[in-house]
Amino acid sequence: PVSGYQVLIECRPLLVLAAALALFHLGNGAMLPLYGLAVVDKTEADPAGFVAITIVVAQAVMIVASLLAMRLAETRGYWLVLLISFLALPLRGLIAAHFMSTWGVYPVQALDGIGAGLQGVAVPGLVARILNGTGRINVGQGAVMTVQGLGASLSPALGGWIAQEMGYGAAFLILGGF
Repeated sequence: PVSGYQVLIECRPLLVLAAALALFHLGNGAMLPLYGLAVVDKTEADPAGFVAITIVVAQAVMIVASLLAMRLAETRGYWLVLLISFLALPLRGLIAAHFMSTWGVYPVQALDGIGAGLQGVAVPGLVARILNGTGRINVGQGAVMTVQGLGASLSPALGGWIAQEMGYGAAFLILGGF
């Protein structure tokens, strides 16, 4: 049987997609926990209530974004949907860096929901298009998700280190730059 890593190495477009998603999630993964810490630390907000709001906002927006992504993918293609999802991260980092307040959670987490909703549609569609006819779509999807998860799992360590050394604002800007 063919391994997922073999599929990645043999298929340059899939490798580029996986690398781009790894970098995106390297920047995105730590954004929510660091933002929660920054806001609770700065404004003395209720930690449990604040975390609940972050999740509800992101999930609600993600549902709407995924529905819109399906329509956009049908008319404009998956690559445009993915590009728009990537643009949400730097904007999210800018807003998080400059608006560390309880009301800032709405735009910061809405952008997270946009990114997640768009990628939830675009990534499987792109993998299927890239690997169409190879019989390796599932293994390719698994490989892409593994590389993506690697970026997400390293993000809190990197983000935490940046926040400790340079402050929350710098961490949000640097993470958003990925």
